[in-house]
Amino acid sequence: MRDVILESIVTCPHCGWAQRETMPTDACVFFYECRHCRVVLKPWSGDCCVFCSFGSLRCPQVQQGQCCQRSRPTAGRPSF
Repeated sequence: MRDVILESIVTCPHCGWAQRETMPTDACVFFYECRHCRVVLKPWSGDCCVFCSFGSLRCPQVQQGQCCQRSRPTAGRPSF
């Protein structure tokens, strides 16, 4: 079993703000509001959560070789 890192730095593609966050191990974070510019981020198409799209590390489930939500519709890349 791989060591899972729970800290990730989420970087807003709109304003560049970076914030260290603790990733949950029992949930998938689909929406994330930037604390600086208040834009709500959603995962890019093909990614399961905002950590996989905008974080310095992928979510714990993906780090363990799993996917937290493959069956949901994809969100598409945000347009800013």
